[in-house]
Amino acid sequence: MAKNKVFVGLYGSGKTEIAMNFAIKSKVNGMQVTIADVDVTASYFRVREFKDMLEKKGIRVLTPAEQFMRADLPLIDASVMGYLQNPNYLVVLDVGGDEKGSIVLGSLREYLSDADVYFVVNVRRPFCETPEKICGHIERIQRAASIKVNYLINNSNLASQTTVDVVREGEEIVKEVSRMMSIPVAFNVVAEPLDYRGEFETFKIERYLIGKEGPF
Repeated sequence: MAKNKVFVGLYGSGKTEIAMNFAIKSKVNGMQVTIADVDVTASYFRVREFKDMLEKKGIRVLTPAEQFMRADLPLIDASVMGYLQNPNYLVVLDVGGDEKGSIVLGSLREYLSDADVYFVVNVRRPFCETPEKICGHIERIQRAASIKVNYLINNSNLASQTTVDVVREGEEIVKEVSRMMSIPVAFNVVAEPLDYRGEFETFKIERYLIGKEGPF
């Protein structure tokens, strides 16, 4: 298993929720954890909004300076690169899946030799309804950033309206993406209290973005 974890996804995919839950679970399991908010696109769901909560749990939180958030060429703090190379820390990166996200990934490429890249999919979000559309997004990111996506994550949901059928539908579509692109599926994401057991491992999460509109 790689030391560092990179979660990439389009707006509304739920990558921030997953990144936060992964960091928290890893800390509970006794690891030294840093989570880096390098999503320079999202303005609604951001790790920085939960910095105090995460730091109280013993997780180091890295966020860009506010004045650099809207730069045409995203600027990443040097401390991110330092932690990626620090053998004592697991680093969790939250990265956008658009053009700017690809620029960020490309700029960090030389520091990601010991990292797994996960592409997070919510088939209930626009532009992710079919395997073909999802494959197109992955191919674009891989080409633009010269980075290989190592795993897929099914995070299909409708927030509090999520049912077993929604997760199962997502699993089938993500499974087809896996077949088409030869990228394994890491797990299905299921938020408490929903209970789902599918073909792939289940990653149980707590929803921290309570009160936000739409799936995540």
